[in-house]
Amino acid sequence: MNGHRGSVPCDLNPNPKGFKVTIFTVGLILHLSSHFIVQVGASIHEYQNEPFSRRSNSFFFHGGSEGLYASRVRHIPSPQDKPFIGKSFIRFESITFQRTAESAEKQNEMQQRTGLVEAIIVRVKDRTKIGGSYLNSEAICCTPDLAKNGSCKVGEVIIHQEPDKLDGPIRIQTFFEGKNREAKMVLETIEINSTGMYYLYFMFCDPELVGTLISGRTVWKNPDGYLPGKMTPLMTFFGLMSLAYIVLGLLWFIRFVRYWKNVIQLHYHITAVIGLGMCEMALWYFEYANFNSTGSRPMGITVWAVSFSATKKTFSRLLLLVVSMGYGVVRPTLGNITSKILLLGVSYFAASEALELVEHLGNINDFSGKTRLFLVLPVALLDACFILWIFSSLSKTLEKLQIRRSVAKLELYRKFTNSLAISVLLSVAWIGYELYFNASDPLSGLWRSAWIIPAFWTCLAFILLVVICVLWDPSHNPTRYAYSEETGEDFEEEAISLTGGGIMVAGDLATKLERKERKVSIAADHHVFGLGEDLEEDKRE
Repeated sequence: MNGHRGSVPCDLNPNPKGFKVTIFTVGLILHLSSHFIVQVGASIHEYQNEPFSRRSNSFFFHGGSEGLYASRVRHIPSPQDKPFIGKSFIRFESITFQRTAESAEKQNEMQQRTGLVEAIIVRVKDRTKIGGSYLNSEAICCTPDLAKNGSCKVGEVIIHQEPDKLDGPIRIQTFFEGKNREAKMVLETIEINSTGMYYLYFMFCDPELVGTLISGRTVWKNPDGYLPGKMTPLMTFFGLMSLAYIVLGLLWFIRFVRYWKNVIQLHYHITAVIGLGMCEMALWYFEYANFNSTGSRPMGITVWAVSFSATKKTFSRLLLLVVSMGYGVVRPTLGNITSKILLLGVSYFAASEALELVEHLGNINDFSGKTRLFLVLPVALLDACFILWIFSSLSKTLEKLQIRRSVAKLELYRKFTNSLAISVLLSVAWIGYELYFNASDPLSGLWRSAWIIPAFWTCLAFILLVVICVLWDPSHNPTRYAYSEETGEDFEEEAISLTGGGIMVAGDLATKLERKERKVSIAADHHVFGLGEDLEEDKRE
């Protein structure tokens, strides 16, 4: 980020082809890895006629998994107390098991128990206590041979519970009666008194229950609210990022108003990105706060947060692209490539909006791997196109400034290039950390530190925005980065300005800029503004 002031060597000769291949690969891997992070969709897990899968000699259904903190209150609440304040729990609501008609007809109508389904709650560190591994058996359900020593009961899931420890796996049993096809689980709330990543499995051992379906929902709550443990730190993070964007916006607004006569179109684009970032962070904070208090994601706030997030991402990439093209520095307009830039921006917004909506509006069980891949690939490819175009344009801009020996502007773009290069190196290093993190923690045992993975990308985007604000900050000496006729090229007679939104005649723009250059030159000759070295440097350009 820090360049050397003074003389700038003119032997800069970037290799666009090698750079393109490298950045394309980095961009593709970056986006694929960042979007394949396991995300928790909601603290209310709903089941709608879900089937059971076979594992070993048992049949199971994964009812959810979340990081839960231990309850802060250990006493049983009295009628005067508000229930479950400061408590963590898993509550079973309207859980219904429905077996097939064939299975029900095989049973004796006079029997009270003709089928067993068990709900097993287990922490990650206690997972070895499920099944017969401690009995030197790979079976999950108890068999007659294993039951001989009295360590388990036939037809039940094997659970090893140490007598002196009462925080092991929890078993809740539900029985079918007679020939009834449905069995309803009793409304029950299990208090969590040990911090950990908890998994919920519904299991049965009776082969005659094959084809059984589960419906209903479970509610998971932490001591401070319904926000899942993985997401709890993110609410604080988005609150701090909201303050960071407010501070940046305030500082930028002061500079913008102070030197408003010297601002260029690029400054309006930067202002838009800062404003979108402020709204995005604030909306995500309120979305998480509402989620934490209600247990479900509010449709309205979530849609607005997702939309602002997709819009801000799109504008941020467009900002990097037009800056790399030298917009306002080497070229006054974008010419006939404006339509291509807008097409790429609109495509990216649509793909990003679709992905974010499906991820944040659906529950954890609603987003399958194939659906995720189908939505992630377009975003990854479009992001790779952005990165490829950005560095290709940046190389051309550096070459043009080098040929014209525009020392001040070349120094500016060298700093910008260094900043992007550092961000790429950090991204590659972080991707490696993500791969290691996910590979070494397949069961989410490190859930309390998982929030830093998505937080990194938000911080990186903010830092890049700060760098652009510093390099292109409004000042009393706009010629240090503004387009001048001496460094410009011949453009089409009529060109579309990206941020102006209308048609601008290049001849009129050149005339206005020439007048402004003349005024600045006269001021420099008379030392009216005391700019000394900067204006002399601009004259040499």
